[in-house]
Amino acid sequence: MNKKIWIALAVVVVLIIYGFSTYNRLISTNEAVDGQWAQVETQYQRRFDLIPQLVNSVKGILKQENAVFGEIADARTRYSGASGSNDKAKAASQMEGALGRLLVIVENYPQLKSSENVSVLMAQLEGTENRVSVERSRFNDSVKAYNLSVKRFPSSIIASMGNFAERSYFEAASGTEKAPEVNL
Repeated sequence: MNKKIWIALAVVVVLIIYGFSTYNRLISTNEAVDGQWAQVETQYQRRFDLIPQLVNSVKGILKQENAVFGEIADARTRYSGASGSNDKAKAASQMEGALGRLLVIVENYPQLKSSENVSVLMAQLEGTENRVSVERSRFNDSVKAYNLSVKRFPSSIIASMGNFAERSYFEAASGTEKAPEVNL
């Protein structure tokens, strides 16, 4: 056989191997994003399971703040009924706002801080919110790695042929950058 045919054949084989390798890598990074979102949801679910139980143990101390407890229950209901990651993120942001108002209330009532139930609630809230924050950060890191794979040349060619689209980062809902206000 002619030397040029062998070279052309070798180039085609290398391109095919590269195409399969890139396609498999895109599938892996896409699945990593989905897996990391599942971790975010796990922490959200932990929050929605744990916080109402803790709040119920503190309710007797904070009877006058039933509106905040209602908001927490409403956010939990919205999260349970949410269909996609964006809806779940909005419900989680609603929960964060209610928890922020609860934290402000506790800060404004120094006698509440001495209650063991409130101390446990505060510690669990802090731990839960830290876990959620870490998992969101990891999710955004996974999305970044995936999006880079989808956008970089030449893997962008394989991505467009395989219908791999850019994924959205987790973004806080508008208004969450403001500290909650509590009028007592």
